[in-house]
Amino acid sequence: MSIDRRIFLGGLAATIVAPRRGFAASITDATGRTVTAPDRVMHVYPAGPPAAVVLYTLAPDLLLGWIEPISRQDRDFLLPDIAARPTLPRLTGRGSDNVNLQAVTALKPDLIVDIGNVGAGYASLAERVQQQTGIPYALLDGHLDKIGATYRALGRLIGRGEAAEALARYAETTTATIRTRVADAPSAARPRVYYARDRSGLQTARDGSMIVEAIDFLGARNVAADQRGGQTTVSIGQIVAWNPEIIIASDADFAAHVRNDAAWAAIAAVKAGRVYLAPQLPFNWVDFPPAVNRLIGLWWLGKIFYPDRFPEDIKALARDFYTLFYHVTPTAAQIARVLAGRD
Repeated sequence: MSIDRRIFLGGLAATIVAPRRGFAASITDATGRTVTAPDRVMHVYPAGPPAAVVLYTLAPDLLLGWIEPISRQDRDFLLPDIAARPTLPRLTGRGSDNVNLQAVTALKPDLIVDIGNVGAGYASLAERVQQQTGIPYALLDGHLDKIGATYRALGRLIGRGEAAEALARYAETTTATIRTRVADAPSAARPRVYYARDRSGLQTARDGSMIVEAIDFLGARNVAADQRGGQTTVSIGQIVAWNPEIIIASDADFAAHVRNDAAWAAIAAVKAGRVYLAPQLPFNWVDFPPAVNRLIGLWWLGKIFYPDRFPEDIKALARDFYTLFYHVTPTAAQIARVLAGRD
C-alpha cells in the first residue's frame, strides 16, 4: 500500500473554510453516551491537549484555545492567529482537580470535546461536567486505530463532515499501511526499543500506555513492557540489563549528551549510534500530546525500525502531513529543522 497525495491535500480547503450546518446533530460517543450538539457550533472547548490538537486539525476556527501553551517555535508551523489563542484550564488529567467550571462556561462554548483514553472515570467526568454546565460533552477514542472514527464523529457534531473524511482517510490509510508492512516481520527483525521520555532518560512507559503506542503499533519490542503503571521511572542499571538496540528520545538535552555519558556507554543503542531524537515541532511525533501528531511519527519510526520496509521520503511525507493537518506548508529548511528534533 502507498499513500495517495490526494488524501493529504484534497480536503484542505474544506478543512479551513466550510459551511456550518443549520441543524442539531447527535452521535454516540466512545462511552456509549448520546451527545447532541446545538444547531450551530461556533466555539469548542478542548478538555485536554489531545482534543486541542485534533480540533485544530479539523476546525481551527472553532478552537477556543489551547491546554498547553504554544511556544514561539511551534507557531511557525501553525496558523498564526489560531496559535495565538489563549491557554485554557484543562478538564482532564494533570492539573484538572480544581477546575472552575464557571470559568469554562464564561467562555460560552457550544461543545466540550475530550479525546484520549476511554474508561469509567472519563465517562463519569464527562457526564458530571455536562450536567453541571449544560454544555454537551463528547468523549472520543484517541487510540491510533480509532482516529478515523473519531474524526467522523467529531465532523458530524460540528458540521465538518467533508473535512473530517479527508483526515479520517489519511489516518486509516496510514495505520493500515503500517500494519501491512510490519505484519510478517520475523521476531528477530523486531528491534528492542527503549523510549527515554525526559532529560534524565530514566522516565519511560510500559506496553499498553498511549505514551508508547506508536512504538507498540510498529511491532517493536518495548524493553520496558512489563513495568508497572503507564508512565514509570527506571534505573540506569535496569536499562543496561535490557540492552536496547534503539533508543528513541523525547528530550533534546538527553539525546545530545547520552553518547558521552559513561553510564550509558555499554548499551547497544549508544555504542551503535542508534539514539534518535523525536521531532518536536509543533507537537512531538511519538508521544505528547498523544493525538494525531503521532501519525507522521509512525512513518518516521518505521524508517528507523525497518528501513527496508519504509522507502518513502520522510521529508515529502512530513510536508504533506503538515499541509493537511496543520494548514501550513513548511519550506525545505523548516522540514530540516523539524527533523533535527530541536527547537
